[in-house]
Amino acid sequence: MRTATLLETCSSRPISWRLRTKGAALVKAATVLLAATAIVAALTATSTPAAGQSTAASEDVIVVFRAKTPFARRAAAVKRSGAQVRFHYATVDAAAVRLTPQVRRQLGADPDVAAIVPDRVVTAHAKPGGGGGTSAQVVPAGVKRVGAAPGSLPWTGAGVGVAVVDTGIDFTHADLKPLGAACFTAYASCQDDNGHGTHVTGIIAARNNTIDVVGVAPAAVPYAVKVLDAAGNGQDSTVIAGLDWVAQNADLVSPPIRVANMSLGRAGTLDDNPALRQAVQAVKAKGVAVVVSAGNDAGLEVSQQVPAGYPEVMAVASTTAVAGSNDRCRFFAGTIGADAASYFTTDGAFNAATGVGVTVSAPGEERENVIRSCSVQSLGIL
Repeated sequence: MRTATLLETCSSRPISWRLRTKGAALVKAATVLLAATAIVAALTATSTPAAGQSTAASEDVIVVFRAKTPFARRAAAVKRSGAQVRFHYATVDAAAVRLTPQVRRQLGADPDVAAIVPDRVVTAHAKPGGGGGTSAQVVPAGVKRVGAAPGSLPWTGAGVGVAVVDTGIDFTHADLKPLGAACFTAYASCQDDNGHGTHVTGIIAARNNTIDVVGVAPAAVPYAVKVLDAAGNGQDSTVIAGLDWVAQNADLVSPPIRVANMSLGRAGTLDDNPALRQAVQAVKAKGVAVVVSAGNDAGLEVSQQVPAGYPEVMAVASTTAVAGSNDRCRFFAGTIGADAASYFTTDGAFNAATGVGVTVSAPGEERENVIRSCSVQSLGIL
């Protein structure tokens, strides 16, 4: 009955959701999921600014409420203020809104409000990938390097759902079979309109099916959680919404979600957005491993990136995949060593006391010498 109450309180336009059903159990799961995801408000505004309030100087912010503030009280506080709702969250004590300075002052004075923080821009890490191919299957260098070539390991990822929190997944890709999708951008479809999410999904779970490439866990089932747009950009609020969905639905889908991957982030600090960290914690509390790319900014430490800098996540940095001569690469002269830190990767030794730092380094790029130039081929960072 709690879900019905929340639906009556805060539902507006439901987020996009689709699930490929296989049997009555999944049909039932889809019904539950539709109800659960409706708890999150859509991107369109659901409340009107109070009379006399100007929207000229409106800004996107995240209102962080004190721990355990009841949902109804959170929703009432936002509605009273006249702020335009973008997201109400179910597993995070926060709401994403658009408001004026006057409304910000009003909300900030509410005793239930702990903080109001900017809704910062988050971007995808690395370049977009290409579309699906039908050429003969090859095993990528990175997959070989980590010992995950088909037949090398006793496990394949069977029975494991992976939430790819990214730009979406190409549902027409012949080598990928995402089971479902949830979308939190203005784009009406969950289809990947950038390519990055599809590329990342291929690294994780491209099928062992004789075509294109094969992933490190080819039998795992990906779920597309679209939080970034066609340019590979999103906001803290969309990432929180995606993680909120994962936390609510990890055990409701089949196979259950046991890994959430985010190859995205921004420069930041551990405490610059309590709601974003709380969203990560909510996912981890459901028994889901949260894997985050460390980033592609060699000038920063992992502790200066979020969400990679959170102690609750597994931060993955990039290494070279193969060894060889680098003579034609004038910017990277000398010998390339396999398993050396990539020139671009964000790094930072793991600190056992704080839980912050690079947890794993894995092949993320391969440099190749060509006759007249040097090329750096991205293999992707999980």
